[in-house]
Amino acid sequence: MSQTSTPVTGENADEVLPRPTSFADVKGWFWPVDQLLFDWFLGHQRDTDPDGRGDLLELGAYLGKSAIFTASYLRDGEEYTVCDLWDSPAPDDPNSAEMNRSYATLTRRAFEANYLSFHDELPRMVQAPTSVITSKVRPGTCRFVHVDASHLYEHVHGDIAAAKELLQPEGIVSFDDFRAEHCPGVSAAVWGAVATSGLKPVVITGTKLYGTWGDPAPLTAALLDFLADRTDLWHGVEEVAGRPLIRIKGNKTTPPPHPKSRHEPLPPPEPAPPAVTPPPLPVRPRPSRTRRLAKDLLPPVVTRALTSRRP
Repeated sequence: MSQTSTPVTGENADEVLPRPTSFADVKGWFWPVDQLLFDWFLGHQRDTDPDGRGDLLELGAYLGKSAIFTASYLRDGEEYTVCDLWDSPAPDDPNSAEMNRSYATLTRRAFEANYLSFHDELPRMVQAPTSVITSKVRPGTCRFVHVDASHLYEHVHGDIAAAKELLQPEGIVSFDDFRAEHCPGVSAAVWGAVATSGLKPVVITGTKLYGTWGDPAPLTAALLDFLADRTDLWHGVEEVAGRPLIRIKGNKTTPPPHPKSRHEPLPPPEPAPPAVTPPPLPVRPRPSRTRRLAKDLLPPVVTRALTSRRP
């Protein structure tokens, strides 16, 4: 169930946090090619199972960029849960050091300010380590899980196990930073899950891996069909662990339409149409002085004759 929120302010009650006026104003690392794939996977689920239901889950939210985007695909009867530490203390020293180094300015209020600039209600928010998520979300209820929390191996390993437990049989999971050089723990945990837990990768980008514990073949075929018509994306197919794995590059990718901010400035009014000036009325030539005298002095019959010959 979604929840409403009171007005978002800083520590000083008079200090209102800035509200983004466009999706680009929201800070975060959510590149156009991944926006395109989120749109494709979530849209594919809608199109292939229009009557189905499945909840959405994000582990690690930062300032809400991907959460704002994902929430646009929430259907009636579905629940969206976001889990993050935000201002809470980290559960262990290594995690605390990572938070202080990378997310020192992160606050829940900033997330709420951003999210409520695009959506009427907040998602279900779990402010806690991601290790608690299996006690907050029912097993087998999620159709899409985005994992973007801690980069430490032990924590990512736990997030993978949680995603597997919470996903529906054909649900999709997305892992961020699976190949970044500063996050070797993520890479080790994700590829370890491919080798040991039955995780089947479907597609990778420069930052994310998308996979399923279900049957990847229908997804792979449908995605390749979609990519065949894209001229702004390069893609190739590799064989990994005995299955095809799609690779995508799209530095100049055109992303899908972004959610619209409720604080977006109104477009300038259209200029008023130019005033229409009516054409001047025709001016009849004034009769000459001679003709005026003739009209006044001569008999009417002569005057009519002169008038009929006037040019």
